[in-house]
Amino acid sequence: MTPRKDRDTPSNIVYSQPAMTGTGDSIISQMAYAVSWLRSKDEPQTCFDVLGYLSATARPENEREFFVEQMRRHPQIQWIPDPDLSEQTWRSGTYVHRPTIPGVKNKTQLLAYLQKKTDASGVSVKDLKDGWPDCEAGINELEKEHRVLVIRAKKDGSARMVWLDDPSLFHEVDPQLKVMWARTEVPSLDTIVQRLVAAQQKPASEDPRLKAAQAPKEQKKKKRVQRRGAKSTNTHMEHLLKDYSHMKR
Repeated sequence: MTPRKDRDTPSNIVYSQPAMTGTGDSIISQMAYAVSWLRSKDEPQTCFDVLGYLSATARPENEREFFVEQMRRHPQIQWIPDPDLSEQTWRSGTYVHRPTIPGVKNKTQLLAYLQKKTDASGVSVKDLKDGWPDCEAGINELEKEHRVLVIRAKKDGSARMVWLDDPSLFHEVDPQLKVMWARTEVPSLDTIVQRLVAAQQKPASEDPRLKAAQAPKEQKKKKRVQRRGAKSTNTHMEHLLKDYSHMKR
């Protein structure tokens, strides 16, 4: 008798890809493309515009409705209800991209956003690019005007974080002073320390923590352990086990 073959298993399954197991799974996987497409649009789009971009207008109505419901719940998509309707449907309203930092798409809006901040934290350029993709050109211009402070990556010099700056605090250094400073010979560190000590000033280089770290460490002597010939047991009864025979009369 020949071994039984599994006749119930289809031969055309692609095991490298997960099978769709629920209604709307195939279309919901395209949500990232919808978000990216809405990010590139300046005007609100209808759900049919989004479905048309995804080539999903011919799908069953229950799948399209399910996708629209998920769009309305997505944190990066904002649904704008139709103001002319008293009762909204899944077909009504328009959709726009909701950026990480809303309302910042130019230099003026960036400055206004930084001025409204109530703490000293900076703004991530990555978050700015979510709603203002070409923000680096504007950031470079504001930095030259001394209106923002920028932290850049060492590898490629790209902007990473932005803080608000005050141009009134910037003062241009006289070019002649720069030349004189470049020609000035700076004394060695030991010479500077000696001069400060002579002037009864405490050098900043004299850090007590550094002195403690540089001080030779005392070697701790190991305690010598006395070894006994035999292991002592019942030490709490030693006074009862002593030999008192010599005390007999």
